[in-house]
Amino acid sequence: MPRVSVIIPTRNRACFLCEAIESVLNQTYRDFELIVVDDGSTDLTPYLSDRWKGQIRWIRQAHAGVSRARNVGIQKSRGCYLSFLDSDDLWARDKLETQVRFLDANPHYPVCYTDEVWIRRGRRVNPKRIHKKYSGWIFEQCLPLCIISPSSVLMKRDVLDTVGLFDEALPVCEDYDLWLRMTSRFPVFFIDKKLIIKRGGHADQLSGRSWGNDRYRVMALEKQLLHNRLTPSERRAALEMLKRKCQILAGGFLKRGKSDQVERYRMLAERCGQDIEAERS
Repeated sequence: MPRVSVIIPTRNRACFLCEAIESVLNQTYRDFELIVVDDGSTDLTPYLSDRWKGQIRWIRQAHAGVSRARNVGIQKSRGCYLSFLDSDDLWARDKLETQVRFLDANPHYPVCYTDEVWIRRGRRVNPKRIHKKYSGWIFEQCLPLCIISPSSVLMKRDVLDTVGLFDEALPVCEDYDLWLRMTSRFPVFFIDKKLIIKRGGHADQLSGRSWGNDRYRVMALEKQLLHNRLTPSERRAALEMLKRKCQILAGGFLKRGKSDQVERYRMLAERCGQDIEAERS
């Protein structure tokens, strides 16, 4: 039984996938299984499985999205630790070894994540200040945007038994949604080493396909507030962030002439403001 299950979801990324797989197979830590979930690729991806026969568990599904692909991989996996790698990202050779050593030595932390190198259109770029990483109870730091990359995480399996799997109803920001659920229930440790390479800027990158991804962050925030598992400080911070994101969306939809959406998000922002004032009084 492997200690670590590594799950790579992929769709039509044969040119990136080979390098991603090799970055896993070249890890200094060896007690892992590698599961590739092909989410209905129509390029050369299905023909790559023969290259690593006996080294990879290859699952093919009809196109259903990245969340479904990750969830299928999780359900088929056997490790007590779970790790994810997006098929356009790469791992440093000591990524798994560093993280397994940390979690083994620090059982009060069920999740850790690492720093990252950013490559955009083939050139290295520096993250902005808003992407700063944190350790501990970091729910409030995760509210503005997704500071945890799925490719950087190693977690104990029972974390997902508690918070649930990736939300398959979200076409993007599914990681933001999961990290909010996770960081409201567990402390998370940041390993300050650049152990992954994130390659972005290509045309098929989900996060860059359309304007208004905050719509899905709003959905994630509403779920958190509805479940009411937050501390008073976390709840107030979530309401403030929900109000801010709704105001931004209302302004964006106004520019695009979508009056029905403007009204929806203005009303939601107003309701958040009322809830904030009610909790203060």
